[in-house]
Amino acid sequence: MQKNLLVLFTIAVIGAISLTSCGNAPAPKATEAPVTTVEEPTPEAEMPKTVVDIAVGSPDHTTLVAAVTAAGLVETLQGAGPFTVFAPTNAAFAALPAGTVEGLLKPEKKAALTGILTYHVVAGSVKAADLKDGQKVKTLQGKELTVSIKDGKVKINGANVTAADLEAGNGIVHVIDGVLLP
Repeated sequence: MQKNLLVLFTIAVIGAISLTSCGNAPAPKATEAPVTTVEEPTPEAEMPKTVVDIAVGSPDHTTLVAAVTAAGLVETLQGAGPFTVFAPTNAAFAALPAGTVEGLLKPEKKAALTGILTYHVVAGSVKAADLKDGQKVKTLQGKELTVSIKDGKVKINGANVTAADLEAGNGIVHVIDGVLLP
């Protein structure tokens, strides 16, 4: 009985393989190249990342993204620019006095938060190599930041640049280890 079932199963498998391998379409000739399809890129794939996209894509900048969103600056920073953003890490925000970030994220503190965030943004694409020791750069907030360079290490108002020249389609991002306060 088991032998008969095994034979029937084997015949069924061979028959199924034969049926699936036979089709109505003719086999391609040896000289024909296989047909390949190319997917059209989506509009999102064609668009270069913005300075906001760089921050959104970084697990070390979730606080900055929340702050930019609360201040209503996402659309501005996704604009044509170019912008140079000095982007504080989550650790930089955590180093502020307790309750500072939470307080600034409240709707009634939007103007203060906007002032702080625009103090981290300079008009134009400024690469690290373009910065000079003692240079003053005017922020979108209206005040200036001071660049210091010692032993090849760049600081902005005393905050260390820990990653430089992250290029976006609308500017440059430099990661810093401190929050700049006007």
